[in-house]
Amino acid sequence: MTSAQGYGPDTGSPYGFSLHHVLLAIPAGSEDECRAFYVDLLGMTELTKPPALAARGGLWVRADGLELHLGVEADFRPARKAHPGIRVQDLDGLAAHLTTAGMAVSWDNADFPGHRRFYADDPVGNRLEFIQRDATVPTW
Repeated sequence: MTSAQGYGPDTGSPYGFSLHHVLLAIPAGSEDECRAFYVDLLGMTELTKPPALAARGGLWVRADGLELHLGVEADFRPARKAHPGIRVQDLDGLAAHLTTAGMAVSWDNADFPGHRRFYADDPVGNRLEFIQRDATVPTW
């Protein structure tokens, strides 16, 4: 049976793994800029952080089954290779929405059979991959 990922079998473990969140580093003072992107542009909801963590800066956002924690890092460098692969149901609609807002999207459909995807950077330069299965294209 093919995994919901679109390739290979689903496998289990005795621990019941699933993803709670992904943390992306941001520079100090960039919360408003990131909020404009993740909340206003992408439509995610900002979550209230626990007080001890809120004192550190950053923000947490969530939409659908995705939760991202944006954490302040003193010696910040944007993630250019490492990135979250974010599943979406309307890849073309999201690409159009980002493009209309002046964001650059970079399509990469050649190297991942059975999927369509593009990359975009958040306001501080972190690479984000947005991906959707394409059942019309056979997997490897």
